[in-house]
Amino acid sequence: MKEKVLVSACLLGVNCKYNGGNNFKEELLNKLKDKEIIPFCPEIAGGLSTPRPASEIKGDKVLNIEGHDVTDNFKRGASEALHLCELLGIKKAILKAKSPSCGYGLIYDGTFGSKLTTGNGITANLLQENGIEVISDQEYIERGE
Repeated sequence: MKEKVLVSACLLGVNCKYNGGNNFKEELLNKLKDKEIIPFCPEIAGGLSTPRPASEIKGDKVLNIEGHDVTDNFKRGASEALHLCELLGIKKAILKAKSPSCGYGLIYDGTFGSKLTTGNGITANLLQENGIEVISDQEYIERGE
């Protein structure tokens, strides 16, 4: 039986990014060919549309560039991701680096100035807190698993 891995849907070519595009990484897809890939976008699962205003974490809130608080959407999406992992027995998630949902280790700092800070996105944090191994797409590719 193949290992199941939750993967940020944008990395697989799904047009679910805030700007309506994706972050397709063929190299990542090639490295995952022996795994069962479960695509997931927590922002869509949390009720946000595509396209949507860019969002960043500021303190304990997620705000979009227009100043609207979208924290509840991000938390709802994170809960859905965790539920899916529990339901399907997924123990590993490969998530989009720097994202306010999926970022792991580094995220944008909330100023919308392309500055990075140490931290995790809402989904990455919840999954990690619940025993799911979280790896950014960049780290996964670099590790050469």
